[in-house]
Amino acid sequence: MAKGIREIKRQIKSIQNTRQITKAMEMVASAKLRKAQEKAQASRPYADKLKEVVSSIAAGTQGITHPMLVSRPVKRTAYIVITSDGGLVGGYNTNILRKVTDLIKERHSFPTEYGLFVVGRKGRDFFKRRNYPVVEEVTELSDTPKFSDIKSLTYAAVRGFENEEYDEIYVCYNRFVNAITQLPTVDRLLPFETMGTEGPASSYEYEPSPEGVLEVLLPKYAETLIFTDLLDGKASELGAKMTAMGSATKNATKMINELTLTYNRARQAAITQEITEIVAGANAAQG
Repeated sequence: MAKGIREIKRQIKSIQNTRQITKAMEMVASAKLRKAQEKAQASRPYADKLKEVVSSIAAGTQGITHPMLVSRPVKRTAYIVITSDGGLVGGYNTNILRKVTDLIKERHSFPTEYGLFVVGRKGRDFFKRRNYPVVEEVTELSDTPKFSDIKSLTYAAVRGFENEEYDEIYVCYNRFVNAITQLPTVDRLLPFETMGTEGPASSYEYEPSPEGVLEVLLPKYAETLIFTDLLDGKASELGAKMTAMGSATKNATKMINELTLTYNRARQAAITQEITEIVAGANAAQG
């Protein structure tokens, strides 16, 4: 019985140590989440304004064309998949990877029909283990990534569309709703669908020309959208980590309470047994 009590006590101590770690990780993720959420929200107005300008030029200028605005027969598709580098994030990676693989199985019969641009070690390892065609990868991003961190990947994807290596591009990421909810999302990046304009159209003069402005703006806009989705994905990752560590902390507390109750019962039973043995021994001595 003494051995069993010692084992329960060691188990309680071990879970208490684990709970301290998960609680600390939850607090760190919570602090980082606020910064990541602010950064993601701050990037949206810039992307929205770029889209407004691009749509205004495309809709307000007769006969204007650009490869990024033209839909063509789809022979090859690019998928930009945003995952995390580390684990302990609940279903964050599993959900988006399942959505991407289901989409690929539904739309493609051969690996030559698509290419993957992967952000995050978890996604990279997942696809490479299964022999998916990973064209380019970016790993080891910080919790506050900069555009320069993914510049080469975004450039390769966007230029691949311009050079007709890909006929459409999708961005696959977890859209941040709140700390508890992250929605696996697949958005078509290219070709662009311009917004309709409401009310009277404004008249602008562009230098050197509307076509020249679009030539510069459209690639930058595409790269900006990818970076904005990355920031949204990073906020989702931290939210998922905070939730997962919070759940782990609660589960550890529940296990400690149950083991403590078991420990107290075992200790009480051991004391009762010792008292019974002492009393029995005393009675035998008197007899």
